[in-house]
Amino acid sequence: MYIESVPNRSSPPAILLRESYREDGKVKKRTLANLTHWPADKLEGLRRVLRNETLVSPDDAFDIVRSLPHGHVAAVLGTLRHLQLDKFIGSRRSRERDLVVAMIAARVLDPRSKLATARGLTDETAASTLGKALSLGSTDEDELYEAMDWLLPRQGKIETALAARHLAEGTLVLYDATSTYFEGRTCPLGALGHAKADGKKGKLQIVIGLLCAPSGCPVSVDVFEGNTSDPKTVAPQIKKLRERFGIKRVVLVGDRGMITQARIDEDLRPHKGVDWITCLRAPAIKKLVNKGALQLSLFDERDLAEITDPDYPGERLVVCRNPFLAEERGRKRTDLLEATERELDKIVARVTRQKRPLAGKDRIGMALGKVINRYKMAKHFKVEIGEGSCRYERDLEGIEAEARLDGIYVIRTSVAETKLDAEATVRAYKRLSEVERAFRSLKTVDLKVRPIHHRLENRVRAHVLLCMLAYYVEWHMREALAPLLFDDDDKASAEAARSSIVAPAQRSSSARRKACSKRTADGLPVHSFQTLLNDLATITSNTLRYSQDDAPDFERTTIPTSTQQRALDLLDVRVYV
Repeated sequence: MYIESVPNRSSPPAILLRESYREDGKVKKRTLANLTHWPADKLEGLRRVLRNETLVSPDDAFDIVRSLPHGHVAAVLGTLRHLQLDKFIGSRRSRERDLVVAMIAARVLDPRSKLATARGLTDETAASTLGKALSLGSTDEDELYEAMDWLLPRQGKIETALAARHLAEGTLVLYDATSTYFEGRTCPLGALGHAKADGKKGKLQIVIGLLCAPSGCPVSVDVFEGNTSDPKTVAPQIKKLRERFGIKRVVLVGDRGMITQARIDEDLRPHKGVDWITCLRAPAIKKLVNKGALQLSLFDERDLAEITDPDYPGERLVVCRNPFLAEERGRKRTDLLEATERELDKIVARVTRQKRPLAGKDRIGMALGKVINRYKMAKHFKVEIGEGSCRYERDLEGIEAEARLDGIYVIRTSVAETKLDAEATVRAYKRLSEVERAFRSLKTVDLKVRPIHHRLENRVRAHVLLCMLAYYVEWHMREALAPLLFDDDDKASAEAARSSIVAPAQRSSSARRKACSKRTADGLPVHSFQTLLNDLATITSNTLRYSQDDAPDFERTTIPTSTQQRALDLLDVRVYV
């Protein structure tokens, strides 16, 4: 095709769009359209097109007005909506509900202060498409605080809905508590207490109690004053399970520091239908050995045995011996003993030196007291202090007695064997590691619940609730994305291949292959949860504008890579704006 100008006597020439063709060996032409009425610039454009010229360079055709990370937002919001968590928070959509949903999603995507979160949601300073996806417009930290105040009274309703989904009559319930610290000293919940994991001496703290389903999925969270001991948090959980959640038969699984004899007698045993699984403390195990109820010869050929004892009426004791744990405890004890001796040698050197020696029983005793309990090995040393002397030696008999019990632990339960045999009981207790995983995610790895800067009691409770709900979303995302993560996505085969429930857990062959090759079975790169979110964030929502005219802006989303598309498929979400 081509454009031809045909003279037309005294009139302007005719501008025709023509096509040439061959017929019977002759070249002929025919007119396709009369373009005489077209303006000159339009005709020139068509001529250039017909000559296969580039009219406008792609670099000059469009301007990218703005580009925002979007893929990770679509993944988190899509999962949250699949779980209907937004409807659990509020049955009808409202400004407050959207702000709460935004704070939950932001906690998974990029945990920051409420001020930074508000800026990341506002259109002008947006850090992602999260605010746009929820149509939030402009917001500030005060509005987020008001949304937190709106959320807290709904905690009971939200947790009841989660319990109805994940718990049933006669179910196992995992429970544990941890502490975290404050920045500040004015919150009524803050108190000095034992910092279980934070190691922040001298700071006020709170205690957080977390209830989980047998799978480790979080269901409910409570906040207690920082000086509350773990056992004191048990009674509120039983009341919540029976009264608010309406579960009359339940098996509470807690560690030996949580479910103590006093809690069993006062909080658990009086309630019909409430059973427990816990573990004995070292002195109780030693007592069983000394009285002959626990024979160490039981483990000559096996690693698990069930016994009874009059001190535990109506209960079963499942005794386990893990040789790998025994070896590790022996190694650790040796290291701690040697470290303690190095510190004690320093004190002895100070006492026996010629110049300005350390003298006096009180002064020597104070110096010893500072170091001998540092590694919790004081029980294994005999120390003699004089006015100008100090000597120590290992308590070999005590060390040997403790070493005989290395690797031995005793699971204590009131559940009948017909309902839960010995292996199933041990397996249930070991599931507490899922709650520990939740605390790691909440406190350090992903959601960063600490440090807490809120001053009002209700704001602290709402902040912790937001973090728990964020972990609820993350937990389900991890389950769905396991084939792309270093997480084990074939736990059933790993459990089936396990030689004994007492033996250390092993990863499945597919998980080991992923760890070695850093590739999935279909050749995609393996990620951690955070790096996969970062990868999804490179799917951007781009606002574009035509450079040549005043046409309105339009939006385009980056095409996902194969890895990104696989992640979106596993989550059953699509990228949209």
